[in-house]
Amino acid sequence: MKSESLNPKKVFDGILFDVYHWEQEMFDGNFKTFEKVVRAPSTDVIATIGDKIMILLQEQPTKPLFPSLPGGRVENGDSAEDTAKREMLEETGYGSNEWSVLIDFPGILHKFEFHETVFLAKNCKKVTEQNCDSGEKIKVDFKKFDDFLELCRNPKFTCPLGLKFMMYEALLDKKKKIELKKKMFE
Repeated sequence: MKSESLNPKKVFDGILFDVYHWEQEMFDGNFKTFEKVVRAPSTDVIATIGDKIMILLQEQPTKPLFPSLPGGRVENGDSAEDTAKREMLEETGYGSNEWSVLIDFPGILHKFEFHETVFLAKNCKKVTEQNCDSGEKIKVDFKKFDDFLELCRNPKFTCPLGLKFMMYEALLDKKKKIELKKKMFE
């Protein structure tokens, strides 16, 4: 949690979410208890093969079919990059030797903290069979760049909010579109 100077205390230790409380002095001298939710960090991967981008068509027990990117929760002891590589391999069977960070979102909102890292994996190749979790049904699909950008308009598309903003900006601003495409394919 980023509010260390406020001396927060963890009041709930969850699987995905932890809750912290701290006392904060108000302008009138009184104190109030404040709260913040901290979610385990996660990764997403924009995987390219030739001039296409890998998209997952995913179904989970609590979510009907939705488009997403490969990725998942960073587990204790793993780095974000190790997580991204492992999740992409498990969910798709694809690997890459060309990894970089596209963007790192510190994920600090007023009362919610959720760190997300979006990686680029270029020139991916099929190296094994999918090994999905028991709660995942995943079909791998591929989209051209313009079709990928249009996904940001799909309310079911699951990806970091900051990435959706980048995709919207690329749809609305030709210069940003050229820059994003260059980052993803050159």
